[in-house]
Amino acid sequence: MKYRLLGKSGLRVSELALGAMTFGTEQWGVDEAESRRVYDAFRAAGGNFIDTANVYSAGRSESFLGEFMQEDRERIVLATKYTGVTRSRDVNAAGNNRKNMMDSVHASLRRLQTDYVDLFWVHVRDFTTPIEEVMRGLDDLVRQGKVLYVGISDTPAWEVARANTLAELRGWTPFVGLQIRYSLLDRAVERELLPMARQLDLAVTPWDTLGSGVLTGKYNQDPDTKGRAALRGRIRDRDLTIAAEVVKVADEIGRTPAQVALNWVRGGEGVIVPLVGAKTLDQLKDNLACLEFELDDAQRERLSEASHIDLGFPHDFLAQFRSDRIVDHRA
Repeated sequence: MKYRLLGKSGLRVSELALGAMTFGTEQWGVDEAESRRVYDAFRAAGGNFIDTANVYSAGRSESFLGEFMQEDRERIVLATKYTGVTRSRDVNAAGNNRKNMMDSVHASLRRLQTDYVDLFWVHVRDFTTPIEEVMRGLDDLVRQGKVLYVGISDTPAWEVARANTLAELRGWTPFVGLQIRYSLLDRAVERELLPMARQLDLAVTPWDTLGSGVLTGKYNQDPDTKGRAALRGRIRDRDLTIAAEVVKVADEIGRTPAQVALNWVRGGEGVIVPLVGAKTLDQLKDNLACLEFELDDAQRERLSEASHIDLGFPHDFLAQFRSDRIVDHRA
């Protein structure tokens, strides 16, 4: 396991992050024993970056981590999130407002059995709370020592850029990380979010890097399986075509499709630290093996071509004015 700086900070994180969304059986995850095996294996592999949220498994994910981290809390870069609903029939127990922010971080600290969170994410932008309120509230948490760094997830690029510009002007704590959905099946973030992250020096932690399992190739094996039928309408023919190319590359180099899909994502420009959310120890081991090799340029190009998207306006229009296409006749 190698380590990377978390965006515009001095914080070192492992090149893969463990997503703890599957810790707890309240929604779609696994029990404490299997969660502990996954946690221990990630730590044994050198992983130090662990990501959860206050709403994962109704708080059970944080509670599990609070127990697991007791012996090595200081060695872990712990990230959690706020925004989602935490109390029923309470209009202020959701969103980005300062009250929910403060209530959420205190509840998370209790479940996590720690005095501070290394990275605190805004889980989703609510478009109601003024961004000034959000950034000032996060800065207060940093000044209080309850949070060390802040990040934002699932938010338009213009809003993130505005927030960090505001923080810079007013001397508040800026975002150092951006969490977004990104995979060979969904490359829409290449239009605005990824270029913004590179320009602002934000570390990117992509989620759903395997496209809800489609990129493992399991739905290509038999298009008429019960699983494929259950997801009919959600899986496009294009998705299966991309997955087929992933399977071909994987077969050629003796790797699994999941490893190839993860390798393609983590090999992008900038600081990209994919989230791996394994339900079982075997799944985690398979995902970690994506660090054992690198796709060559030809293989990356094949996958990129198979999953190509049009960047749209204004990017396609502005391409004609790129400096590398202009000849300087003064020379």
